[in-house]
Amino acid sequence: QVQLVESGGGSVQAGGSLRLSCQASRYTYCMAWFRQPPGKEREGVAGIDSNDLTKYADSVKGRFTISRDDAKNTVDLQMNSLEPEDTAMYHCAAADNCWWARLLVLAQYQYWGQGTQVTVSS
Repeated sequence: QVQLVESGGGSVQAGGSLRLSCQASRYTYCMAWFRQPPGKEREGVAGIDSNDLTKYADSVKGRFTISRDDAKNTVDLQMNSLEPEDTAMYHCAAADNCWWARLLVLAQYQYWGQGTQVTVSS
């Protein structure tokens, strides 16, 4: 089992920045951030594998950056140029086995955090 705890959410105006952090209880090969806007399905935002290969949703490319620190078992999501459409509950996810091509596929992940709310106002 892996416990995941997210932090760093909050409210910000459009154009602002936030940094999310996820603390895992142990190392996992793949980690990712998903988000679930109100009334919508959960979607992949950014993922990173054990080789530091990354994958991003088209909607966040050039604005969000995912990174991991394996010494601390953390994964961060730096979010810049935030837009109201980025408003969602953001969840950290982890998988013991993964394939780079499926980094943003929800079904790949066995472990999930409770989420942290991000609200972007216009």
